[in-house]
Amino acid sequence: MSQHCDSHDHAEAFDGMSAGYRRALMWVLALNAGMFAVEMFAGALAGSRALQADALDFLADSFTYGLSFWVLGKPLRWRSYAALVKGGSLLLIGAWVLGTTVWQVFAPHQPQAEVMGVIGLMALAANVASALILLRYRDGDANVRSVWLCSRNDAIGNVAVLGAAGLVLLLGSGWPDLLVAGAMATLFLHSAWLILRQALRELHAGRSAP
Repeated sequence: MSQHCDSHDHAEAFDGMSAGYRRALMWVLALNAGMFAVEMFAGALAGSRALQADALDFLADSFTYGLSFWVLGKPLRWRSYAALVKGGSLLLIGAWVLGTTVWQVFAPHQPQAEVMGVIGLMALAANVASALILLRYRDGDANVRSVWLCSRNDAIGNVAVLGAAGLVLLLGSGWPDLLVAGAMATLFLHSAWLILRQALRELHAGRSAP
Protein backbone atom coordinates (compact mmCIF):
# COMPACT_ATOMS: atom_id res chain seq x y z
CA MET A 1 0.00 0.00 0.00
CA SER A 2 2.77 2.44 0.86
CA GLN A 3 4.37 2.13 -2.56
CA HIS A 4 1.05 2.70 -4.29
CA CYS A 5 0.23 5.75 -2.21
CA ASP A 6 3.73 7.16 -2.51
CA SER A 7 3.46 7.14 -6.29
CA HIS A 8 0.53 9.56 -6.23
CA ASP A 9 1.00 13.16 -7.28
CA HIS A 10 0.14 14.86 -3.98
CA ALA A 11 -1.36 17.84 -5.80
CA GLU A 12 -3.98 15.47 -7.21
CA ALA A 13 -4.45 13.24 -4.17
CA PHE A 14 -7.96 13.06 -2.74
CA ASP A 15 -8.23 15.70 0.00
CA GLY A 16 -11.45 14.46 1.63
CA MET A 17 -13.64 17.18 0.20
CA SER A 18 -16.86 15.25 -0.38
CA ALA A 19 -20.13 14.94 1.52
CA GLY A 20 -19.76 11.16 1.58
CA TYR A 21 -16.36 11.35 3.23
CA ARG A 22 -17.65 13.77 5.86
CA ARG A 23 -20.49 11.39 6.72
CA ALA A 24 -18.06 8.48 6.87
CA LEU A 25 -15.83 10.35 9.33
CA MET A 26 -18.76 11.14 11.62
CA TRP A 27 -19.90 7.51 11.70
CA VAL A 28 -16.47 6.05 12.44
CA LEU A 29 -15.77 8.77 15.02
CA ALA A 30 -18.89 7.74 16.96
CA LEU A 31 -18.03 4.04 16.71
CA ASN A 32 -14.44 4.47 17.85
CA ALA A 33 -15.16 6.86 20.72
CA GLY A 34 -17.75 4.43 22.09
CA MET A 35 -15.47 1.41 21.80
CA PHE A 36 -12.57 3.24 23.48
CA ALA A 37 -14.65 3.69 26.64
CA VAL A 38 -15.92 0.09 26.58
CA GLU A 39 -12.57 -1.53 25.85
CA MET A 40 -10.49 0.55 28.27
CA PHE A 41 -12.84 -0.37 31.13
CA ALA A 42 -12.89 -4.03 30.09
CA GLY A 43 -9.11 -4.10 29.69
CA ALA A 44 -8.64 -2.87 33.25
CA LEU A 45 -11.27 -5.32 34.51
CA ALA A 46 -9.69 -8.28 32.71
CA GLY A 47 -6.09 -7.23 33.36
CA SER A 48 -5.34 -7.41 29.64
CA ARG A 49 -2.56 -5.30 28.12
CA ALA A 50 -3.71 -6.28 24.64
CA LEU A 51 -7.23 -4.96 25.29
CA GLN A 52 -5.84 -1.73 26.75
CA ALA A 53 -3.52 -1.33 23.77
CA ASP A 54 -6.45 -1.78 21.42
CA ALA A 55 -8.50 0.71 23.45
CA LEU A 56 -5.75 3.30 23.04
CA ASP A 57 -5.83 2.61 19.32
CA PHE A 58 -9.55 3.47 19.41
CA LEU A 59 -8.69 6.68 21.25
CA ALA A 60 -6.05 7.58 18.67
CA ASP A 61 -8.54 6.88 15.91
CA SER A 62 -11.20 9.08 17.52
CA PHE A 63 -8.67 11.91 17.72
CA THR A 64 -7.60 11.24 14.14
CA TYR A 65 -11.14 11.33 12.77
CA GLY A 66 -12.02 14.51 14.67
CA LEU A 67 -8.87 16.30 13.55
CA SER A 68 -9.31 15.06 9.99
CA PHE A 69 -12.83 16.45 9.91
CA TRP A 70 -11.64 19.82 11.23
CA VAL A 71 -8.97 20.31 8.55
CA LEU A 72 -11.14 19.31 5.59
CA GLY A 73 -11.04 22.04 2.97
CA LYS A 74 -8.02 23.75 4.50
CA PRO A 75 -4.78 24.30 2.53
CA LEU A 76 -2.34 21.41 2.07
CA ARG A 77 -0.01 22.91 4.67
CA TRP A 78 -2.70 22.74 7.38
CA ARG A 79 -3.66 19.20 6.41
CA SER A 80 0.02 18.21 6.55
CA TYR A 81 0.38 19.75 10.02
CA ALA A 82 -2.68 17.78 11.16
CA ALA A 83 -1.16 14.56 9.81
CA LEU A 84 2.07 15.33 11.68
CA VAL A 85 0.13 15.72 14.92
CA LYS A 86 -1.68 12.44 14.30
CA GLY A 87 1.52 10.63 13.43
CA GLY A 88 3.18 12.00 16.55
CA SER A 89 0.29 10.91 18.77
CA LEU A 90 0.38 7.42 17.28
CA LEU A 91 4.13 7.33 17.92
CA LEU A 92 3.61 8.21 21.60
CA ILE A 93 0.87 5.62 22.02
CA GLY A 94 3.05 2.95 20.43
CA ALA A 95 5.91 3.84 22.75
CA TRP A 96 3.62 3.75 25.81
CA VAL A 97 2.15 0.37 24.89
CA LEU A 98 5.62 -1.06 24.25
CA GLY A 99 6.94 0.33 27.54
CA THR A 100 4.05 -0.97 29.66
CA THR A 101 4.26 -4.35 27.95
CA VAL A 102 7.97 -4.65 28.74
CA TRP A 103 7.25 -3.64 32.34
CA GLN A 104 4.52 -6.29 32.58
CA VAL A 105 7.01 -8.96 31.50
CA PHE A 106 8.62 -8.62 34.93
CA ALA A 107 5.27 -8.92 36.72
CA PRO A 108 3.41 -11.52 34.65
CA HIS A 109 -0.22 -12.39 35.30
CA GLN A 110 -2.95 -14.24 33.45
CA PRO A 111 -5.70 -11.96 32.09
CA GLN A 112 -9.34 -13.05 31.93
CA ALA A 113 -9.59 -14.71 28.54
CA GLU A 114 -13.41 -14.75 28.55
CA VAL A 115 -13.64 -10.96 28.92
CA MET A 116 -10.95 -10.53 26.26
CA GLY A 117 -12.93 -12.71 23.86
CA VAL A 118 -16.29 -11.01 24.34
CA ILE A 119 -14.94 -7.47 24.14
CA GLY A 120 -12.66 -8.46 21.28
CA LEU A 121 -15.69 -9.62 19.27
CA MET A 122 -17.50 -6.34 19.95
CA ALA A 123 -14.45 -4.33 18.91
CA LEU A 124 -13.97 -6.44 15.80
CA ALA A 125 -17.56 -5.77 14.73
CA ALA A 126 -17.03 -2.03 15.18
CA ASN A 127 -13.74 -2.16 13.28
CA VAL A 128 -15.15 -4.14 10.37
CA ALA A 129 -17.97 -1.61 10.10
CA SER A 130 -15.47 1.28 10.17
CA ALA A 131 -13.21 -0.37 7.60
CA LEU A 132 -16.13 -0.97 5.24
CA ILE A 133 -17.29 2.63 5.61
CA LEU A 134 -13.79 3.95 4.83
CA LEU A 135 -12.76 1.38 2.23
CA ARG A 136 -13.46 3.61 -0.77
CA TYR A 137 -11.42 6.42 0.83
CA ARG A 138 -8.26 4.43 1.60
CA ASP A 139 -6.07 6.48 -0.78
CA GLY A 140 -5.44 10.21 -0.70
CA ASP A 141 -3.28 12.82 0.98
CA ALA A 142 -1.56 12.22 4.32
CA ASN A 143 -4.64 13.40 6.21
CA VAL A 144 -6.96 10.97 4.40
CA ARG A 145 -4.45 8.15 4.43
CA SER A 146 -3.87 8.43 8.18
CA VAL A 147 -7.58 7.74 8.71
CA TRP A 148 -7.37 4.55 6.67
CA LEU A 149 -4.19 3.36 8.41
CA CYS A 150 -5.81 3.81 11.82
CA SER A 151 -8.89 1.88 10.67
CA ARG A 152 -6.68 -0.89 9.31
CA ASN A 153 -4.73 -1.04 12.59
CA ASP A 154 -7.94 -1.54 14.51
CA ALA A 155 -9.07 -4.47 12.40
CA ILE A 156 -5.67 -6.18 12.62
CA GLY A 157 -5.44 -5.45 16.35
CA ASN A 158 -8.80 -6.98 17.18
CA VAL A 159 -8.11 -10.17 15.26
CA ALA A 160 -4.86 -10.39 17.25
CA VAL A 161 -6.68 -9.78 20.56
CA LEU A 162 -9.11 -12.61 19.79
CA GLY A 163 -6.19 -14.88 18.97
CA ALA A 164 -4.47 -13.91 22.21
CA ALA A 165 -7.64 -14.63 24.19
CA GLY A 166 -7.82 -18.12 22.71
CA LEU A 167 -4.17 -18.82 23.45
CA VAL A 168 -4.44 -17.50 27.02
CA LEU A 169 -7.39 -19.83 27.60
CA LEU A 170 -5.69 -22.77 25.90
CA LEU A 171 -2.23 -22.38 27.45
CA GLY A 172 -3.20 -20.94 30.84
CA SER A 173 -0.53 -18.27 30.41
CA GLY A 174 -0.49 -14.48 30.08
CA TRP A 175 2.36 -14.48 27.54
CA PRO A 176 0.14 -14.44 24.43
CA ASP A 177 -1.48 -11.24 25.71
CA LEU A 178 1.91 -9.58 26.14
CA LEU A 179 3.16 -10.75 22.75
CA VAL A 180 0.08 -9.35 21.01
CA ALA A 181 0.43 -6.04 22.85
CA GLY A 182 4.06 -5.84 21.73
CA ALA A 183 3.13 -6.63 18.13
CA MET A 184 0.42 -3.94 18.20
CA ALA A 185 2.92 -1.41 19.54
CA THR A 186 5.20 -2.23 16.60
CA LEU A 187 2.29 -1.74 14.19
CA PHE A 188 1.50 1.65 15.76
CA LEU A 189 5.11 2.77 15.41
CA HIS A 190 5.30 1.64 11.78
CA SER A 191 2.05 3.42 10.89
CA ALA A 192 3.28 6.57 12.64
CA TRP A 193 6.43 6.49 10.51
CA LEU A 194 4.39 6.13 7.30
CA ILE A 195 2.11 9.03 8.23
CA LEU A 196 4.96 11.31 9.33
CA ARG A 197 7.01 10.57 6.21
CA GLN A 198 4.16 11.42 3.83
CA ALA A 199 3.08 14.46 5.86
CA LEU A 200 6.61 15.91 5.81
CA ARG A 201 6.84 15.38 2.07
CA GLU A 202 3.47 17.08 1.50
CA LEU A 203 4.42 19.92 3.82
CA HIS A 204 7.56 20.52 1.78
CA ALA A 205 5.50 20.40 -1.42
CA GLY A 206 3.03 22.92 0.03
CA ARG A 207 5.80 25.34 0.93
CA SER A 208 7.37 25.01 -2.51
CA ALA A 209 4.09 25.66 -4.31
CA PRO A 210 3.66 29.22 -5.67
